[in-house]
Amino acid sequence: MAYTKLTIMLSSLILLLLASISSASATDKHVPSKTVPKPVEVIVEGMVYCQSCKYSGTWSLSEAKPLGSAKVSVVCKNYKNRVTYYKTFQTEESGYFYAELTGYEMSHPILDHPLHACRIKLVSSPQEECNLLSNINYGMYGAPLHYENKTLYRKEYNAVVYAAGPLAFRPSYCPPEGTHA
Repeated sequence: MAYTKLTIMLSSLILLLLASISSASATDKHVPSKTVPKPVEVIVEGMVYCQSCKYSGTWSLSEAKPLGSAKVSVVCKNYKNRVTYYKTFQTEESGYFYAELTGYEMSHPILDHPLHACRIKLVSSPQEECNLLSNINYGMYGAPLHYENKTLYRKEYNAVVYAAGPLAFRPSYCPPEGTHA
């Protein structure tokens, strides 16, 4: 008799649980979800300088001046080493660039992650006297991105901000030491 009562009680609990689950899923279909994930955008920021003649040939940015209107490119390659994203960006007058990688998509969440897949390269300088590429922070061949623990929260999307560089062009002519140009 006790066994029969226990079976009836467990069966009732199971039916009650199933009814509440089906009721909850039925109401979920009519109520729009408030936790729709927002797309995550990728942003890269950094600085571009004109290196001082005093330190030309080194990786030093001492006495370097910010380079406005310089161009950098963002190149991203997938895990098959194929270019999946390319765009150039121009620095502000302060030498700062802010590159929103609109349309960048990862086909593989780990191998195509921006930290692994994207590089920043120097493209051109507006100053004739400072227009040679330097490889400071690998600006000639592709500066890697680093995570700065920055996220922008917007109504339409969230953006993860990465940094690259600083990068620099070097002077096209430096007078020999001890002479004044």
